[in-house]
Amino acid sequence: MPIKPEPSSHGSAARRRAVCAALLGLGMHWLDPAAADAQVPSATPFQEVMAKPEQLHQLRAGGYVLYMRHGTTDNSRADAVTGLRLDDCSTQRVLNDEGRRLAVTLGNILRQARIPVAEIFHSPLCRTTETVKLAFPDFKGPVHADPDLMYTANLTSEQKKPVLLATRRLVSSPPAPGSNRLIVAHAPNLADLMGYFVKPEGTMVVLRPLGSDGFEYLGSIPPALWPSLLKAAPAP
Repeated sequence: MPIKPEPSSHGSAARRRAVCAALLGLGMHWLDPAAADAQVPSATPFQEVMAKPEQLHQLRAGGYVLYMRHGTTDNSRADAVTGLRLDDCSTQRVLNDEGRRLAVTLGNILRQARIPVAEIFHSPLCRTTETVKLAFPDFKGPVHADPDLMYTANLTSEQKKPVLLATRRLVSSPPAPGSNRLIVAHAPNLADLMGYFVKPEGTMVVLRPLGSDGFEYLGSIPPALWPSLLKAAPAP
C-alpha cells in the first residue's frame, strides 16, 4: 500500500484523513487529497498487518526503514504541556524498568537477526533517547537526535507541519545500499502521518521508501512476534 508524499496542503485535515484512509482500505496508492481532489463519504480504518518471515530476509538485504516506537513507559507521568525541557527528564514521560529491559532486548534481537542498520534518527525526548542508548550502546554509525521528530500529541497543527514533513522525508528516502534506516519516535507522529497509531510500545513498523513516490507500509513487528519470525526465518 504505497503512500504518496504530501505536497503543499489545501483542504481540511479531516478530508485528508478521510481520503487517505479510504484509499488505503482499498489497497490503492495513498494519494494526498490535494492530488486526489475527490470527496470520500466514509473513511476506512487503517488495517494493521503483521510482518511475515520473508520480510526478515528482505530487511537483511537492506533498503528499508524501520519506524520503532520507544520502549514501555511510566504512564503515571505525562509530558509537561508547558515547561517541558529536553534536558530535564522529570518534565517528561520516561521509560519504566520494563521499557529499559525491552530496549536492550530489541537491540539484541536486531543484531541476532542480522538486520543491518546504518543510521538512527530519534526524537529528542528522554524516552526515545534512552531507548536508543540501551538498544545500541556500541553503535558505530551516525545517531541523530532530531527535533523534527518531536512528540506531536501536544503540538498545534502549525507546529506539527515540520515534524510531519521531516518524518515523511525520512521514511520516503532510501537508505544507503545494503542497509536500513531506524527511526525511534512516537505513536502519535505516525498516526498523524498515515493514520496508524502504533501499539504496543516497542513495535517496529516496516516501511519501503519509494523516493518521490512516497513510501509503502509492509507490516508491523510487535515485540511478542519476534520469536516466531526468527524461528521461521533464522539468521544465516
